Amino acid sequence: MILSPLLRRAQRTSLVSQIAIALILGVALSAAWPAATPAVAFLGHLFISALKAIAPVLVFVLVVAAIGNHRPGENTHMRPILLLYAIGTLAAAAVGVAASMWFPSTLALKGAAQAQAAPGAVSEVLLNVVGSIVANPVKALQDANYIGILAWAVALGVALRHASESTREMLQDGAQAVTRIIQWVIRCAPLGILGLVATTLAEAGAQALWGYAQLLAVLLGCMLFMALVVNPLIVFLTIRRNPYPLVLTCLRESGVTAFFTRSSAANIPINLALAKRLNLSEETYSIAIPLGATINMAGAAITISVLSLAAAHTLDIHVDVPTALLLCLVASVCACGASGVAGGSLLLIPLACSLFGIGNDMAMQVVGVGFIIGVLQDSAETALNSSTDVLFTAAACMAPRRA
Repeated sequence: MILSPLLRRAQRTSLVSQIAIALILGVALSAAWPAATPAVAFLGHLFISALKAIAPVLVFVLVVAAIGNHRPGENTHMRPILLLYAIGTLAAAAVGVAASMWFPSTLALKGAAQAQAAPGAVSEVLLNVVGSIVANPVKALQDANYIGILAWAVALGVALRHASESTREMLQDGAQAVTRIIQWVIRCAPLGILGLVATTLAEAGAQALWGYAQLLAVLLGCMLFMALVVNPLIVFLTIRRNPYPLVLTCLRESGVTAFFTRSSAANIPINLALAKRLNLSEETYSIAIPLGATINMAGAAITISVLSLAAAHTLDIHVDVPTALLLCLVASVCACGASGVAGGSLLLIPLACSLFGIGNDMAMQVVGVGFIIGVLQDSAETALNSSTDVLFTAAACMAPRRA
């Protein structure tokens, strides 16, 4: 009877507010009663364990469903927009990698002192990738071998493109079911963050907060640079005129709303209405904008690349230029498969971390850090993703009209 009103109040409170409250409680607990932090540490452990359990399945199912549901020979008339989506996502990954190289961030991770064997060069990374690709698919899921999971998921998805309609529906239903499980796990994020923050501050002190602040500053700086510099440049090269009126309109009318909803899917009606006001082709934007909410993930590419390199810097893993370029490609591909739920891009970080030989246990601690800073990171990421959907759709529609 006592818990029922509390549960109803928790359901009415947004996840962002719950995470903010958990952050405050975690800091207060570590400062006022550090001896009590072991009592809540298990909450963080349970949260990380749940993420570790579901993340490999999520990657496998989403990739299989995305590829398997594409009809062979389907003419979408979307090539220019898809090209802009791909260029924008790859450019975002490159911005994230460059910023992480110039402003390296380190994190307070358990076991970081026992740094893992780091790859010596890109050739060694490629050999590890090839070896991981041919791993047994069941063992790849069991061991969280994300390269093997991705390879087998792509192969199975391609094979299923000629499957029956009922099989396609089953794939889509399976992807939605796994996404729903992810939503249940993420709803438990405030409790997990309470345990993670309290334990981290008790063990590492206030220095851990500085690491989080620097990491968040790099992430937000990259997203602002993409929104105000790189995206306008891409649009200018497409429409050959001043891009900023269009860029600022998209940020104001789409980005602000997406910042607070933290969902590209929820922002689709806003983007459709904006596209109509911009007098774009309905036949184009009615397909491009919902598609962009699924695959156009510049903000996710930044998050994946920056947090993966933060893990590498923490473990003193040297990243050379060819390996960094490979990370740009992997991060952009991973971003296109990011889940449609808040914080979904964080669950693809282990796939990028596997390029550097970083184990799943360490990578999932980085995911936990991502949820801690996610109050601002995920909002900014969604704002960039969603505003870019309508921006690039508008640019592609306006391109044929240029003088």
